[in-house]
Amino acid sequence: MSNQRRPITYEKTVADVLVESLLNAGIKRIYGIVGDSLNAVLDSIRRSGKIEWIHVRHEEVAAFAAGADAEVSGSIAVCAGSSGPGNMHLINGLYDCHRNRVPVLAIAAHIPSDEIGSEYFQATHPEYLFQECSDYCEVITTAKQMPRSLTMAIQTAVARSGVSVVVLPGDVAGLEAADLPVPEHVYHATNPVVHPSEPELVKLAEYLNQGNKITLLCGAGCAGAREPLMQLCDRLKSPMVIALRGKEYLEYDNPYSVGLTGLIGYSSGYHAMMDCDVLLMLGTDFPYRQFYPEDAKVLQVDIQSSHLGRRTKLDYGVCGDVKATIETLLPYLTEEHSDKHLRKSVDHYVKVRKELDELAVGKPGKKPIHPQYLTKIISDAAAENAIFTCDVGTPTVWGARYIEMSRNRRLLGSFSHGTMANALPQAIGAQVADPGRQVISLSGDGGITMLMGDLLTLKQHHLPIKVVVFNNGALGFVELEMKAAGFLESGTELVNPNFAMVAQAMGMEGIRVEDPGELEGAVQRALQHDGPVLIDVVVNRQELSLPPKIEFKQAEGFTLWMLKAVLNGRGDEIIELAKTNLLR
Repeated sequence: MSNQRRPITYEKTVADVLVESLLNAGIKRIYGIVGDSLNAVLDSIRRSGKIEWIHVRHEEVAAFAAGADAEVSGSIAVCAGSSGPGNMHLINGLYDCHRNRVPVLAIAAHIPSDEIGSEYFQATHPEYLFQECSDYCEVITTAKQMPRSLTMAIQTAVARSGVSVVVLPGDVAGLEAADLPVPEHVYHATNPVVHPSEPELVKLAEYLNQGNKITLLCGAGCAGAREPLMQLCDRLKSPMVIALRGKEYLEYDNPYSVGLTGLIGYSSGYHAMMDCDVLLMLGTDFPYRQFYPEDAKVLQVDIQSSHLGRRTKLDYGVCGDVKATIETLLPYLTEEHSDKHLRKSVDHYVKVRKELDELAVGKPGKKPIHPQYLTKIISDAAAENAIFTCDVGTPTVWGARYIEMSRNRRLLGSFSHGTMANALPQAIGAQVADPGRQVISLSGDGGITMLMGDLLTLKQHHLPIKVVVFNNGALGFVELEMKAAGFLESGTELVNPNFAMVAQAMGMEGIRVEDPGELEGAVQRALQHDGPVLIDVVVNRQELSLPPKIEFKQAEGFTLWMLKAVLNGRGDEIIELAKTNLLR
């Protein structure tokens, strides 16, 4: 009798077809947490040996990381969650991906198919739960649906730059596969050239030829259109106001830039829009209506025609890719324009930029550290091709104002969805997608504590991310909003640990900085360290990040807040506020 073991043979399963399809789509990794409803999928991944399972500590992190991966890699990324609570945790991150318009596929495992409708353990209805944050969401119930349903999901996500969800019951994943071929090309990425028709271009040009003071408002849809935009600004003698999601593409080496507008923008950007007689919106869905001019002619170019006119009263709008539209529009712009509006706007921006830079200072021994100084030190020390992620709130404010962009730098955030705790998860996805690149997370103390468990992911997957914690002991931006509305801040204080010691307990480098004199050296040391580092920086809680437009109600609100603070025995806060913001 032979003692030789016979090789184990496996019937090809639905999960195997899923993995084969993902491989043919170029997928190299999946972010998620295992669970019994994912067992068949995980076993197929293990046997294939060609897809890496990025084990995070919270499914929300998996979805955020997949979104950042898609942003950095320029391709579709995948996340997964087990049945019920597991895949429900994906929802917030998927909302962010959906609103950022990045292609992500979510595999939402489900309860056994014969238990659907029986209020079984962990039962939900994922086909309903994910509808609002996806372009495709369907349930796999038979083996014959694969691979077609998966290929449709991937094609939809790529075509619409959005989220697709495939709901897969655990028992269906383990079924014997149908005898259906997996296509070699699972999806087809197309790049159609879309621009307005000639009559539309003529009409758009008429508005621009007749304008005297034309301002451009440019957003994320201007990615790849930098050179035509420079030609357009030169032809129209127009200042360029940049929406936050356009910062990484347009801010650097731009003689026409006059900064951002909106709640975290500059007064120069605000006035460049308010003083114009024609506003041309390009690839932006900027949402804050109070920052649009009331008397100017407003024109809009957007690849999504459903976006036309939904933010402000529109005089004329056209559907088209920004780059292709500008290139076809330029020959129709025949009138000469005065550069007076441009020069005035740029001069204003130079003055504002100088004033902002004068606030980014630190003197040894003068505590606490100004967050502007921290952000400028990081920007100056970071690599030329660094990827920055920033938490919603004050880290986004300081990142928007003090992170200097270059041709190869990236700035990622939850700029449309506006959720806390996005920076660390997005940093994970960015680092996994581009292991050799420097990735820096600008994390708020509220954000880092919300998903702090995933610091362990940095250690487990050997990700050399540098996590900078803006530790002001409060939900700082919420406090500012309360002050502006006249409320005494309540429920915003954070009792924080020494985050550096927490990092050290997790087996990674941790550095705490309280003195401005030690900051530059600490940042340099962290960036040079070969591995993950958390820098816990104690920053000023009372730093004001005021919007460029101060409404009467906001001024009234601050006055009311100060009166309430005095009457409630909190006058020392007013003194600290004055010391921080007025006596510098």
